[in-house]
Amino acid sequence: MGKFVFNDLAQLPMGSKLFYRIWISFFLVAVACRALPSKSDVPQGIIRNNAIYAIKNVNIIPMTLKNEVIYNATVVIRDNRIESINGQIPAGVEVIQGKGKWLVPGFIDMHVHVPTDFYVGTKLPTQDASVFFDTQDLVTPYVANGVTTIFNLNASFGSFSQRNAIARGNVIGPRMALAALIDGGQGIGRKVNTATDGRQAVRSAKAEGYEFIKVYSGLNVETYKAIIDEAHAQGLKTIGHIPDAFQGKLKQAFVPYYGMVAHAEEFTKHSKDFSEEDAQRFAILAKENGTWLTPTLTALSWISSQVRSIDELRTSPTLQYVHPLLQSKWLTANNYHQDTTSERRDYFKKMVDFNKKLVRAFKLAGVPIVTGTDTGVSGVVAGFSLHHEMEQLVEAGLTPEEVLSSATRLPAIWLGLESEIGTVEKGKRADLVLLDSNPLEDVKNARRISGVVVNGQWIDKSSISKMLSELSKRNTAAKDKYDWNKLMGK
Repeated sequence: MGKFVFNDLAQLPMGSKLFYRIWISFFLVAVACRALPSKSDVPQGIIRNNAIYAIKNVNIIPMTLKNEVIYNATVVIRDNRIESINGQIPAGVEVIQGKGKWLVPGFIDMHVHVPTDFYVGTKLPTQDASVFFDTQDLVTPYVANGVTTIFNLNASFGSFSQRNAIARGNVIGPRMALAALIDGGQGIGRKVNTATDGRQAVRSAKAEGYEFIKVYSGLNVETYKAIIDEAHAQGLKTIGHIPDAFQGKLKQAFVPYYGMVAHAEEFTKHSKDFSEEDAQRFAILAKENGTWLTPTLTALSWISSQVRSIDELRTSPTLQYVHPLLQSKWLTANNYHQDTTSERRDYFKKMVDFNKKLVRAFKLAGVPIVTGTDTGVSGVVAGFSLHHEMEQLVEAGLTPEEVLSSATRLPAIWLGLESEIGTVEKGKRADLVLLDSNPLEDVKNARRISGVVVNGQWIDKSSISKMLSELSKRNTAAKDKYDWNKLMGK
């Protein structure tokens, strides 16, 4: 037999043994090539998932109920999970030195909006999107800031694609919980105005794969109550706004299974004087109904800043990590700053102060509080904003330990993921943040990140810096290509 070339395969009879032997050989080689990652594909300073490695001599802040610090501990990570704490280090594995450092659970942002590809104008069959977003660029700031789980409160079909890209290993990013937003009135999106349509919208959202329901401001009373009831019947938790229809009758909004209010500012619409008495009254309503709170203090803080001026936004050091189209929108089509008045500036300042008053009242009433940022609002930058939120919660009266619980264990419980994430324990998913200083002493130390473990993947400080630097360069280089007003035909 002469020298065999691949094209000769087509000449062999389909039933011949030689055909199958050669075909199977090609198949096995192809599979092997796909299964073995190239060394050059894995940047130095990053350990990909499914690896085995250890973090040694580290102080663990487990964020369990007792939260007893484990000093000078060893953590072994295998197949994306914590295999052992203070067990034997397997021979030959990579060891990360944790001496003098602090290991905490990965942070959870319970209120984000992640952009997805979209089109502008009249859509034709087979039409491509007008704007495309790179998923890695969108989620890099989360990873860089130790945010290993996010809750997208207006998810779309594109959100599932983003989550799948992370799951496949094509993107290094956080876990994504996805909520379908349901509103009232007219227009695009899930708009429903009857109880029957509301229930059907919930069933449709569940069938499409959404895991949570977000109720919004335009719902009428009957439809709102039907949505929450149907969501519970379908095994879905509900989070969201307090619809405007409850103005003057706030208590009626707190129906069974209304799981979480998505902003502290939702209560400001129901207070005439932003009094301590109102804050306490609202806290009791939530406590008696079993409703949790995501304050999103950082979002209102940024909105108040832009009502005064966009100078702080324009000079923000984190703006460079935002997609250039959104930078253009925030700076040139900023609705918060348009037609501003001294009265409006004063009102927002009072709202900011009242939100902190609400946090203190809700804490005293025993209402669970979790960290959320409303990332996507102008000025609220992915990842970085969660640290601002944590610091503002301390200013509002929470202790550093309470804030860390609000960013780890408590949101994991609300999401139904407490057996997987939220604490540093054997068997849990390896979502971890290695810090240079103790965050229990000062929550600002949560910014001092030495490395992040996201779903088992270790990323060291130098790799994080490189990822952010490259993201900044790409965004800066592309600035001239994006003009929000031009895109919108203004």
